[in-house]
Amino acid sequence: MKLLLLSFYFPPDLSAGSFRMSALLEALLAGLPAGAQIDLVTTQPNRYATLQQDAPEVEERGAARIYRIPLPPHRSGMGDQARAFFAYDRAVARLVRGKRYDLVFATSSRLMTAFLGARLARAMHAPLYLDIRDIFVDTLGDVLPGVKGRLLAPLFAAVERYTMQSAARINLVSEGFREYFATRYPSVSLEFFSNGIDDDFLSVDWRPTTAVPAGGRLRVVYAGNIGEGQGLHKILPGLVRRAGERYTFTVVGDGGRRALLVEELKKAGVTNVRLLSPVPRKQLIELYRDADVLFLHLNDYPAFAKVLPSKIFEYAATGRPVLAGVGGYAGDFVAREVTNSAVFSPCDAEGGARALHSLELGWSPRIEFIQKFSRATITGRFASSLLETCTQSTS
Repeated sequence: MKLLLLSFYFPPDLSAGSFRMSALLEALLAGLPAGAQIDLVTTQPNRYATLQQDAPEVEERGAARIYRIPLPPHRSGMGDQARAFFAYDRAVARLVRGKRYDLVFATSSRLMTAFLGARLARAMHAPLYLDIRDIFVDTLGDVLPGVKGRLLAPLFAAVERYTMQSAARINLVSEGFREYFATRYPSVSLEFFSNGIDDDFLSVDWRPTTAVPAGGRLRVVYAGNIGEGQGLHKILPGLVRRAGERYTFTVVGDGGRRALLVEELKKAGVTNVRLLSPVPRKQLIELYRDADVLFLHLNDYPAFAKVLPSKIFEYAATGRPVLAGVGGYAGDFVAREVTNSAVFSPCDAEGGARALHSLELGWSPRIEFIQKFSRATITGRFASSLLETCTQSTS
């Protein structure tokens, strides 16, 4: 049995896809039959231009060999990202030329890694297992409006059809994606293994060492991408003003809308927001420990009503109050599953301030949530599904 895994991001890169793929690889290695091999092809760390990290180009990890492809310098622009992906695409094709695999697996948010997996699987006559973390075609019109979006939409719709119809199984990280895929690709078997809580967060004692002082300053922390999808430039200026002087906000991350966020904060005359570049996980955990409230937000685009941000699991594990500007499936999920959380409509600063003030300060252990959404539990079942698909193809 020989498996090819494709993931554009992998540790030490910082992204939801990176952490997800790392956990899945460990689960696969624990369940591999004797003599089985895994080739995982990823990239050198590149998620954030402001955080440079080194990693070996080839790494042996048990029965797995990890190949990291160097990419040309790029930032968050669409053209830069396209050039980076094409460099990855060409390097993967060269690396696997002449090799045979019993299964091709690809995890993808922006469709193209999944498309690469589909092409390789067809060429090798191997089954394809896809892990879909976002619906690129569904979001294209929102993040790229106007003529350019309308011109590209039919092209990417065709790419999506080719890719999904090539798959033996498709895993979807959000139940909110079910209707989209079930109606368009009814012949493909669907699975639902969501994101989860990594061991890095389960091994931390999150109990606060000091109580929140009466009338003291309260720290709200956002950590993650600062892009069009998050819409921080639309929500933070108004939210910070309405929250009041008692609250200070820390934003940790980078992305294509960071400069716009800075500009909008200046226009609003907001001064109690601190912007930090991306930090390694150990440092991020310390920022979470010092926080009184953890904040996440998605832009008010219809396509985002289907998604389930991975950040929810990370935040909930800390026991800190969660302020979530999300709608649709994510809003329902947070309200249902995360105790001591407050949900408000995306981009609604007034509603966000009311939600923030409604939170009960302090620590909530959330034991049931942690048991239900441990990454190890989820990826163990995910790995079993993947190996079952591979075994069926070789029997």
